[in-house]
Amino acid sequence: MFDYEFDDPAGDDRTDELVKAYEASLCDGAAGFFALDDLEHIAAYYFEVGRFEEALRVVDDQIERSAGASDPWMRRGVLLNHMERHEEALRAYEQALSLNPIDPETLVNYGITLDTLGRSESALVAFDRALTVDPLAADALFNSGIALEKLERYDEAALALERCAEIDEEHPEVWYELGYCYDRLGRLDESVRAYDQQIEVDPYAQNAWYNRGIVLNQVGKYDEAVQSYDFAVAIDDGFTSAWYNRGNALANLDDARGAAESYLKVLEHEDGDASTFYNLGLAYDDLNEYEAAVDYFRRAVGDDPEYADAWYGMGCALDAQSLYADALAAFSQAISLTPQESEYWHARADTEYNAGQLAEALRSYGRVIELDASNKEAWLDLAETCLEMGLRTEALEAFSQVIRLDPESSEAHLRQAWALASVGQRENAVRSFRRAAELDPSRADEIRRAYPDLMGDLRSGGFPRGPVSGDERA
Repeated sequence: MFDYEFDDPAGDDRTDELVKAYEASLCDGAAGFFALDDLEHIAAYYFEVGRFEEALRVVDDQIERSAGASDPWMRRGVLLNHMERHEEALRAYEQALSLNPIDPETLVNYGITLDTLGRSESALVAFDRALTVDPLAADALFNSGIALEKLERYDEAALALERCAEIDEEHPEVWYELGYCYDRLGRLDESVRAYDQQIEVDPYAQNAWYNRGIVLNQVGKYDEAVQSYDFAVAIDDGFTSAWYNRGNALANLDDARGAAESYLKVLEHEDGDASTFYNLGLAYDDLNEYEAAVDYFRRAVGDDPEYADAWYGMGCALDAQSLYADALAAFSQAISLTPQESEYWHARADTEYNAGQLAEALRSYGRVIELDASNKEAWLDLAETCLEMGLRTEALEAFSQVIRLDPESSEAHLRQAWALASVGQRENAVRSFRRAAELDPSRADEIRRAYPDLMGDLRSGGFPRGPVSGDERA
């Protein structure tokens, strides 16, 4: 934040007269004589309207005519910074400081230029010099905070910014930067309060509303996050990052329709990228609008062919439409990119099962277990696939593994009992049924109807439907 050090131009009529007279003198071949105060007004006018080259010429005229004055050199530095000529600006500030080494405003602007050039440690020295001269220099404290943020020294940055806020509660940016610092420090409640303070100072600070939404999303206050994003996009309908994060917050609220509408707003204002297309795919998948989901997943991988999750999402949406060959091709792409991701292998195995490719499914379930031996669902799917293929010993071993992983699961004991009964192990089946009944006594009648010869004396228990060939897996 620069302290520009250009006085406001004189009244409009007076300024117009001065500028016309100055420009007329230039047309005559040389600048005429103007008082130093008049030159300052002319330079301020050119600065305000963005005519920096003309302003620089006037300031140089001031420097030539006022040797030993530091202010024109400081103004020259300000102009050069606006023209992105930062090294020249440094030299101008250094000249100003050689003439007046204790001017806090020049020291602050000098430090800001150093920070802009990536020399943050040197910038902090300049800000400290300014604070030595004027301990209440709010801009020196503010810009110290900015430099410390760049150095990722967030505790120190927060202290500098807090001191700035104590001196100038209405500072136009300090609360915003404090919100950012607190966020990086994990002080999220304080971050929200800081953004609230920034909004008090400037209710139309769209970035403050936006960052407030991000922090609220982090702490799980998704409704409030959506409200913050609503204010951000009300201020600027083209604020695509706010629309995107609004979609994420709505997705966290299980509002897939609202999420999709937010992501589509992003596409109204820009071409879109893989992440936006992917999130649209997820939203439409949640809405069971699988054709739309596949379309957006395709667009995601079109933008980024190595987006493994998008290939996986496409495979899931294709499987939901019973387009098994296309789904398997998509899962193969995902696996080729991230071969150690067990979830991709599990989805592939389920699709192979749904397609009637039981031997392939068995191999894929085996790969899931190699990658994640604690995956109870994979062991259960492996067991039922083995049973369906007549591999009863392997099925019973897999069911035993499910029980070891989750001994309190009534469902696991019931399925094991079903498998044991199917291979004639009546006593073991009865023990498994009894254990299932102890864990879930609500399904005794179902068990008795399924196996009346085994369970005639059972007072409580439950039994789920066993696997049937052709049941689809999701």
